[in-house]
Amino acid sequence: MFSFKRPGPAQWLVVGLGNPGPKYEWTRHNVGFLVVDELAERANLPVQKLKFKALTNTALIGGQSVLLMKPTTYMNLSGEAVGQAARFYKIPPERVLVISDDVALPQGKLRIRRSGSAGGHNGLKNIIAHLGSDQFPRVKVGVGGKPHPDSDMADWVLSKFTGPDKTAMEQTIDRAADAVTCLLAQGVDKAMASFNG
Repeated sequence: MFSFKRPGPAQWLVVGLGNPGPKYEWTRHNVGFLVVDELAERANLPVQKLKFKALTNTALIGGQSVLLMKPTTYMNLSGEAVGQAARFYKIPPERVLVISDDVALPQGKLRIRRSGSAGGHNGLKNIIAHLGSDQFPRVKVGVGGKPHPDSDMADWVLSKFTGPDKTAMEQTIDRAADAVTCLLAQGVDKAMASFNG
């Protein structure tokens, strides 16, 4: 017998970073959106309520009541959505979990961090500005560096996963969703020990 517990008011924000619209689906820069979609699918809830300049829904993940968010502001203004939602629910930075792509990590690698600088990521930079703090946890998903040193970084992060790359990325997205669930259920240290490496 299933008992579906309804999530109460959000205690956490889980924010996937990306750019809205079909043009950006399955691009390297949109892995945050893909991880949120995977979490939403597991909870059997679509992330489609437009609120706080983001597509949202509240779900129970790892025993926590979580507002899943996909900002509709475009990457560089992600903090507008995050700041609004954090103020509305009175959620402190340490309970704002951000999922982003990372070009410094090999494709498929995950790195969980408790806090830290934006590391050149404009979405993270904007969230730090709007929260007034860099003390929020993040799950970074490796998308690999540029294939050639002289190729354009913007072109690289906006390029799509295809073929074997896409298949491998589907497994990574699955692991990243597991990492988010572990972090919410058991804390940052446990998630770092289990998924960094």
